[in-house]
Amino acid sequence: MQVQVRGQGARRWITFGAIAFGALFLVVGLILAGVSVSFLATAERAPGTVVALEWRNDHDGVSRKKREDDRPAAYPVVEFTSADGTQRTFQDSTGSNPPAYEEGERVEVLYRADSPEDARIKGFTSLWLLPLIFGGIGLLIAGIGTAVAWATRGRS
Repeated sequence: MQVQVRGQGARRWITFGAIAFGALFLVVGLILAGVSVSFLATAERAPGTVVALEWRNDHDGVSRKKREDDRPAAYPVVEFTSADGTQRTFQDSTGSNPPAYEEGERVEVLYRADSPEDARIKGFTSLWLLPLIFGGIGLLIAGIGTAVAWATRGRS
């Protein structure tokens, strides 16, 4: 009898933990989405050009094991002229393989007028990838935890 009570208590804690963990990820996703919305609301726009692709392997130094799918990603280096007439260069925070952009490609740049070094390419991945990943994982884990809690709620 006592073992059964411990099992139910552990199950409740695991379910609560899944819901809390999922909710935390969902909140982080919502915060990141809010940051993107805020950035879009105040950002200046300028035409830019991809001047180079910087290839790098983000897993360098993390693990000594080589994976078969461990390929370097191309991060676009973009040049644009800010509203004050200064030529600026930045590396976008999102890389991909195969590259999403080609050298010489024209792109729209979003940047903060008070901080032009905080610039991004106007694109879905640059603005919404992290909010979607965190929010999606949060919804999935919290949803599973909630479904388990709902399914086991009447059991004693």
